[in-house]
Amino acid sequence: MSLVPKAENFDEKWDKLQKTIEKLVSLENVSRKLWNDHFSDIYFLCVANPQPFTERLYNETKKFLHNHVKMISAQLLESSCNDIVINYYIAWIKYSVGVRHLHSLFLYLNIQYVKFRHDPYVQTIQEVSNNGPECMVIGELALTMWKTHVIAVVKDILIDSLFKGIISFKIHSSVSDNKQVYQGSVESFVLVEDYKKKDNLKFYQDICEEPYLERCGIFFEIKSRHLWQECDANQYFKIVWQLFEEEKQCCTEFLHCSTLKKVEALFVKYMVTDHLALLHEECRSLVQQEQFSNLRMMYVLLRLVSNEVKVLASDIFEHIKVKGEEAITALTGDESDIQFIENCLALHEKYSNIIRNFFENDQTLMSALDKACSFLVNKRQTYNICRSPEILAKYCDVLLKKSCKGLSDAELEEKLVKSMIIFRYIDDKDIFQKCYSRLLAKRLIHQLSQSLDAEETMINKLKQACGYEFTNNLHRMFTDVKVSSDMNSEFSEFLVKENVDLGLSFYICVFQAASWPLSQIPLTPVALPMQLEKAVHMFDKFYHHHFSCRKLTFLHNLCQVEVKLIYLKKCYVVSMQMFQMVILLQFENLNVLRYSELQEATQLTDEQFTKLIKSLVDSKLIICTDQVPNESSLFHLNLKYVNKRTKFRIAVATQRESVQEVEQTLASVEKDRTLYLQAAIVRVMKSRKLLDHNSLVYEILSMCKERFIPEVSIIKKAIEYLIERQYIEVAPNSPFEYSYVA
Repeated sequence: MSLVPKAENFDEKWDKLQKTIEKLVSLENVSRKLWNDHFSDIYFLCVANPQPFTERLYNETKKFLHNHVKMISAQLLESSCNDIVINYYIAWIKYSVGVRHLHSLFLYLNIQYVKFRHDPYVQTIQEVSNNGPECMVIGELALTMWKTHVIAVVKDILIDSLFKGIISFKIHSSVSDNKQVYQGSVESFVLVEDYKKKDNLKFYQDICEEPYLERCGIFFEIKSRHLWQECDANQYFKIVWQLFEEEKQCCTEFLHCSTLKKVEALFVKYMVTDHLALLHEECRSLVQQEQFSNLRMMYVLLRLVSNEVKVLASDIFEHIKVKGEEAITALTGDESDIQFIENCLALHEKYSNIIRNFFENDQTLMSALDKACSFLVNKRQTYNICRSPEILAKYCDVLLKKSCKGLSDAELEEKLVKSMIIFRYIDDKDIFQKCYSRLLAKRLIHQLSQSLDAEETMINKLKQACGYEFTNNLHRMFTDVKVSSDMNSEFSEFLVKENVDLGLSFYICVFQAASWPLSQIPLTPVALPMQLEKAVHMFDKFYHHHFSCRKLTFLHNLCQVEVKLIYLKKCYVVSMQMFQMVILLQFENLNVLRYSELQEATQLTDEQFTKLIKSLVDSKLIICTDQVPNESSLFHLNLKYVNKRTKFRIAVATQRESVQEVEQTLASVEKDRTLYLQAAIVRVMKSRKLLDHNSLVYEILSMCKERFIPEVSIIKKAIEYLIERQYIEVAPNSPFEYSYVA
């Protein structure tokens, strides 16, 4: 078929085309051949020679659509109130689908005539010539006709019937069978302006949304007053929450999604905001009674009001704080420290699950939980000191020791993960570090760790929480233990080369003094037994051969030994402290010794000797003539000693930390804090050169928060000290600024 323009008879073509258009908008069947023929007819009419019929074709189509929709509106007006929604929906579905086909059929007209007239240059010419009416593509024209001549005509009776059906659905779902009819009818108010790029919901809002919101407002106001007169607060919440869910469902089912928030705002205004004082009181009561299922209904409503969830968060914070204090203040006994951590973790887990399950993991409420847990964990008790860092360190120590039995690796891992929850709440993390490093040192030195992998896992968790600097010394302690193992192998090779036999099995650990918390342990004088002198001398010679500039300090009070008792009927292997062995070895040649003779021979202090001799008497390896050992006591080697076990340990009774020891630890922490603050101030000033007082304090607080929270007065003292030492100075032009002294 040739596409060359030619002369056309418009009336003849239009008569045939009009019948097809009528079939399309009525959703009657149109054959593929007829469709193709009319598609070609529209093309030839638009390019007809000598004069195109584009404008006439457009106007005739417009006239046809006008007559068609007028006929539909007349038919709808004859419908009864009960049938108008169904009749409207059927007519709309036919018309809207038919219009889409019609728009496709008139594709060439839309491109060559309508869109051409929308070209900015063509529009300018039209304005000058004042020629040609406003044009729309056929689909847009058809929808505009529907909006103007159908919806505008029947809107009063149609909207009234629609709202009655929607209200019936809210009450008893009576329109559930015709839900699609109501949904489609409301949707038509949006689709008739769907082609608009801006304000395409304005028609829907004017004709449907605003009347609906007006009716909702009146209903909510009356319903709210009625409920408060007949119900108590608890019943009010249940009914209102149910009503709110029904209203949300109704909006979602029938109205445009943009309407939901507006209905919610109206609902909240009349049902919640107007009764906030009473709601707050009931909210506090529900929190105290822990009626979280009812509280969830209140939460759903309160979160729709700006800042009202904060009121609920405040009540939850106070409640958790009270429950927490009840759980931890009554703890007594030896297990109180462990129970403190367990109770805090149980409290955190309980309310975390509540917030997750009932309040959708709301971050405002989670912040309230964090705030309450932080208050409990950092509460200052004896001597105005917060003991939580020390207690948590002891809790981890108990978990990681060999004595902690009955825990699988997975359970140990879980408990260590949970302990990090408490750690994150601790403000004085540097105190925890000091206590943890001391206890870790004891576990490593005395080989009390249940698992070195678990120890390393815990250190890595601390590293993730506070950074490498926080765990630097802990990592070095592990490194020293591994290096010591290699060093003992080298020492054994050295003894072979020197052809020296020590006469005993000897293992030594060499630690860097700066990494290990051993500086506070006083060196106890002792007369080293000759059995050990050779081993100590040879290792000293070996070590200084490798490291000539280093100094070795032997901490005999930390040494452990295994002694084989062969003077009894049965052979026993006993693990004990080296000092206990020093005392026991005095009985190698004599069976009876006096108190003074033993102390003089061992050269131990009175305090150490009394504690050690008592442990040997309690173990019954030595018999004392007096019930309580004293300076006049005689000690006999027990030659009739019997034990069911052939291998056992003799422990020394450990004393609880005294007030002086606590003060000594805190003094050490305070000293470290002072140095840390001074270094931080110098670091900031070196990079900033000039800084005002408030900004400097703020930056220091930000830098320190991962380790501890310093008081502003302490920061001021550090600044004054650095000014005296001429690291920084007060700026000459402003007394509130500091400058760095290069």
